[in-house]
Amino acid sequence: MELACLDLEGVLIPEIWIAFAERTGIEELRATTRDIPDYDVLMKQRLRLLDQHGLKLDDIQAVIATLEPLPGAAEFLDWLRARFQVIILSDTFYEFSAPLMRQLGWPTLLCHKLVVDEGGSVIDYTLRQKDPKRASIQALHTLNYRIIAAGDSYNDTTMLGEADVGLLFHAPQNVIDEFPQFEAVHNFPALKAAFIAASHRSLTL
Repeated sequence: MELACLDLEGVLIPEIWIAFAERTGIEELRATTRDIPDYDVLMKQRLRLLDQHGLKLDDIQAVIATLEPLPGAAEFLDWLRARFQVIILSDTFYEFSAPLMRQLGWPTLLCHKLVVDEGGSVIDYTLRQKDPKRASIQALHTLNYRIIAAGDSYNDTTMLGEADVGLLFHAPQNVIDEFPQFEAVHNFPALKAAFIAASHRSLTL
């Protein structure tokens, strides 16, 4: 019994905060978990910048509404779901995800929630649990599933290490260099081949 667990941003969809940074011109909002390993440090920086510039949840959602999945992502996800049960493990927020999940056919998504005040300002965030991606893999292992996982950033590495097979997909060179134990692939055909090779079943393209 095998499951596939995927990160979301940078794997299936564009980095939301980078898109928002490009729309607003706020360069500091381009930082992601590829750059800052500590998620709390990263989110506190984002919240500070939103407050400083008077930006609200509606402003972020307006940018998200213009985004599409990465080229080939929807087709890859369809291919993967025909061969594995698939769960998306992400550090995004449910308040962000709906437009892009719709375009991907509503895959199962486990992520976090934002705390928004009555005026629509994002004032905090609530993690689903500590180290949630790794904890999710641990929980799935208790159900006797074998897990193949793929992600691209520092915050994916505990998930990849906990999985039976961990794959880096389209990761920056700094992450690849720091985690050489994970096979690194850079496009969806190579990711398909990596999932087939990692499976204990006889799968085909």
